Amino acid sequence: MAMRLSGKLNHLQQELPDGLLVDAAWMEAHGYSSALRSQYVRSGWLESPARRVYRRSRTPLTWQQVAVSLQTVLDLSLTVGGRTALEQQGYAHYLSTSVREVHLYGPKPPPTWLPSLPLDVAFHWHNSLRLFPGHTDASPISSPAMVNTGGLTMPIRYSSKERAVLELLDELPEHESFHQADALMEGMSDLSPRRLQMLLEACTSVKVKRLFLFFADRHRHAWRPRLDISRINLGAGKRVLAKGGKLDPHYNITVPTDLGGS
Repeated sequence: MAMRLSGKLNHLQQELPDGLLVDAAWMEAHGYSSALRSQYVRSGWLESPARRVYRRSRTPLTWQQVAVSLQTVLDLSLTVGGRTALEQQGYAHYLSTSVREVHLYGPKPPPTWLPSLPLDVAFHWHNSLRLFPGHTDASPISSPAMVNTGGLTMPIRYSSKERAVLELLDELPEHESFHQADALMEGMSDLSPRRLQMLLEACTSVKVKRLFLFFADRHRHAWRPRLDISRINLGAGKRVLAKGGKLDPHYNITVPTDLGGS
């Protein structure tokens, strides 16, 4: 049934771009009571794709719209990073052909309603403070990829490719393979040595830094000699990363035998 737009509904249309999501807490904070939200849903002005989650659209929900909603409308410190950021920034042919998982990085987890959304992708949260406990100027960048939200075009905040590859290497060997990481690193000839230097100095994972430098040495990209290893803390002792592998004597990590080692 047609319903004459009230001033409050007009205001909601201005505050909530078409296709994006908000939750009950956001609605309450903006003056939309539970009764008013129920009225909007019954009248078709809002849809509720999950409990206590609202959206102004009848088009299918996408994970990109969810990411923009979390970053822009709900103003959460969450960045699309790791494998997902690399897939979206031109490295999908080294990783996978379609997005099945969306990796989010931030100091606090996303809302608990995220897994309830009707999507064919799974969201995985990673605590960004594990790798980068302090702020660095080389952290997330806004990707040139934009999302259309019913008339508005809004950016998704991705990790830079330099940061995203470190985030992906953190998943070795449990959730990522050495050979996929090797193929990925072979194609990363265009990384910024300045950004890499800042990230490697800020990163607290000895495993990630040693792995990155191992692959960098292996593929001899032009940016590699511009990294100052003396300023990067590589820790001490050996790291067993590949069961049955061989030791790389330079970085003291075990790697698959066909990737080198002694």
